[in-house]
Amino acid sequence: MQDPHELGPCNTTMAEYASCGETVKFQLPDCAATAALGAAIGRAFSAGMVYLYGDLGAGKTSMVRALLRSRGVEGAVRSPTYTLVETYETDTGRVFHLDLYRLAEPEELHFIGLDELEAADLLTLVEWPERGSGVLPAADLVVRLEHCNFPGEGGSAIDATDPADSPRHVELEPRSDSSAESLRRALSLLDIPSCSSK
Repeated sequence: MQDPHELGPCNTTMAEYASCGETVKFQLPDCAATAALGAAIGRAFSAGMVYLYGDLGAGKTSMVRALLRSRGVEGAVRSPTYTLVETYETDTGRVFHLDLYRLAEPEELHFIGLDELEAADLLTLVEWPERGSGVLPAADLVVRLEHCNFPGEGGSAIDATDPADSPRHVELEPRSDSSAESLRRALSLLDIPSCSSK
């Protein structure tokens, strides 16, 4: 019997399973599907803390870029690997994009204005959140991206012939009732008929 949280087509049926503390798992067939999910999250979440987990090349920054585009951001969207944070003013509110890959110690986050990360009108997207463990505010939504269908250990992007457009497994875990409702809205916006479960 199929786990009801590992569903086929990305549609309203899947959205029914998004509830607080439950993980929704499915496969994104290509880069366009990853971008579609990012855009849907961008339209459905007005504020909150979103953690993005995944190896290098898993699609975290691509998802953030699509999310920002869905909120009207034009021009370059860079990963803030060296600056730690990029701020975007959008028609639907402010967005902070943090990339903590180069963070040496979680306490370094205090120097970037950590108090502001919990503003009610702010959507904060955090790549490599494990590097800010114990200092970052709690996540409202956890997104895990992982390459799939490669013969190597753990689906590493290194094994892919074209990692940028390869299928990915995604896991979405809302951590509050309000983020579960936002996730249901996001999933109902998706039209990715070739999505499939793990």
